[in-house]
Amino acid sequence: MTTGLIQTVDELDDALSTPTEAVVKAMSELPGDLVVLGAAGKMGPTLCRMAQRALDAAGQGRHVVAVSRFSDAPMKNRMESWGIRTITGDLLDEAFVRGLPDATHVMYMAGMKFGATGNESLTWAMNALLPAAVCRRYATSRIAAFSTGNIYGLSPLSRGGSVETDAPNPVGEYAMSCLGRERVFEHFSREQGTPVSLLRLNYACELRYGVLVDLARKIMDGKPIDLSMGMANVIWQADANAMALLAMFHAASPPFVVNIAGPEQISIERACLALGERLGQTPVFTGQPGDKAILSNGQKAHQLFGYPRTSMATVMDQVAHWLQLGGQLLNKPTKFEVIDGKF
Repeated sequence: MTTGLIQTVDELDDALSTPTEAVVKAMSELPGDLVVLGAAGKMGPTLCRMAQRALDAAGQGRHVVAVSRFSDAPMKNRMESWGIRTITGDLLDEAFVRGLPDATHVMYMAGMKFGATGNESLTWAMNALLPAAVCRRYATSRIAAFSTGNIYGLSPLSRGGSVETDAPNPVGEYAMSCLGRERVFEHFSREQGTPVSLLRLNYACELRYGVLVDLARKIMDGKPIDLSMGMANVIWQADANAMALLAMFHAASPPFVVNIAGPEQISIERACLALGERLGQTPVFTGQPGDKAILSNGQKAHQLFGYPRTSMATVMDQVAHWLQLGGQLLNKPTKFEVIDGKF
């Protein structure tokens, strides 16, 4: 990330979508277009744009094809202005999925988290039923599917975060349905030979949403911050985008599994004190940190794809400035502090 403070949404989207040299090199070897399913979420637009910028830099004349309901029409228009092709439709409609264009590589970003409690059936349909239709449609493609570190459950702080070989221990129906998603992809990978990468992410952060944005907003509003989930992983979204795109090329049968997470276990209390100093306000705390948290060890990804380019100190500088500036927010809390798995 540039050391200058980001002032506008255009500057932010540009920073989040600037491809690394490794991404440009990898995308230059893409033999066809890249289809991204569930492309209009929090992370999808800038990931799609990073991929398109890398394809443009490679000069191959290939495109990102973004598939989503696109309930936000301005976002669809914005993505098209970036040279991304869009397809609008409901991914739970199997006929629609069967009619999607061929692709050698597919990025799967569809899923449901927030609102899962009270709407469990749709959560399971989105997270565990839809992957089957996608795997049948793209049986011979390489698929990178987003998952979550929530499937590990709580990990002792002393362990340094869950690693990819740890047995899953999901808490709550959201995390259980995400493990279901992984198992469906694994099943088709083994049965069809479909190469798959499973990307266990937590937690991507930019200036419109993320753990640090959640904390900074509470500090500014004088709201108490619960320390029960005493630590968290945070990774700048541009770094997460780059790692996800690179992980796509490691797809294998049985699936390649990798955590996408920042290098540090962030102390929530210390992060709040650091943000409070930048904001000129004193955080208010409640609760006591436990000896466990939802934490992932991201060393495998860092070794394969490179160390994250953006430090947490820089992200904190940017978040504090953005909020003081009155910058745009998505108003989608991460709910990272949830311990009982009910989102």
